[in-house]
Amino acid sequence: MIADFVAQFARLIASHPDDIRVEVHEGDEITEIVLYANQADIGKLIGKSGKMIGAIKTVISGCKAKDGVSYRINVEAV
Repeated sequence: MIADFVAQFARLIASHPDDIRVEVHEGDEITEIVLYANQADIGKLIGKSGKMIGAIKTVISGCKAKDGVSYRINVEAV
């Protein structure tokens, strides 16, 4: 559910939506979401002063309160 949200949100922002890919790595305490995007879209996804990725993290933290799982999101170039 969270990974689908992140992928759809990133596709709306990105200039190359076909290059967006999300992987989920579940650990004992933290679930890591890795967002792969085209090099040209990395700046758009992070945003000025990290505000865009911060907004995504805020939404995800709301899900933490619901299901008790901690999430970490990383943005990497394809």
